Amino acid sequence: MDEYHIDSIYYKGDILIIVINDQQYYWSLKDISDRLYKATESQRNNYVISPAGYGIHWPEIDEDLSLKGLLKSQNSIL
Repeated sequence: MDEYHIDSIYYKGDILIIVINDQQYYWSLKDISDRLYKATESQRNNYVISPAGYGIHWPEIDEDLSLKGLLKSQNSIL
């Protein structure tokens, strides 16, 4: 996938769900980011998607995740 379009980001408990190009992807926060796992709901919901669509930044907890890295990770949950 060369071009990303993030449709939405949300959580179910400690599961991060990102809808990319109309397809849902799931990751356990515990497996991908200790900062996000320990963050409050408010901190988790305060994020910025990069204009080019290559990543997500959570300013309150100084966390960055790249979509390319997430999509290539073995941690994605089906």
